[in-house]
Amino acid sequence: MFPGPSRPVFREPHPIGAAGVMAGLGSTLLWLGLFGSLAHDLATYAWWTIVAAITAWIVAFVLTLRGDRGVAVGVALASGLGLSIAMAFVANRWITTYDWPLW
Repeated sequence: MFPGPSRPVFREPHPIGAAGVMAGLGSTLLWLGLFGSLAHDLATYAWWTIVAAITAWIVAFVLTLRGDRGVAVGVALASGLGLSIAMAFVANRWITTYDWPLW
């Protein structure tokens, strides 16, 4: 009786692809690696990683609003993982030596 599809089709206006997520992961791993290579001990490694993660999150936020959301997802995932690894090293030092290494 009615021509065409009976139900509406909803599509994502900006779909997230695997290539964008992998590009965000790779670029953030490189970003964290470059910042981590500036360190000479655990405390400076942790602080450089914190700075790199915060700037990566800012970039991910801007990419979410204006750019490719797939790349933003990759950046956020990799920066969160990198910061978690750095904080695990800090926690390990704190547990084993009873000395907080970031001060």
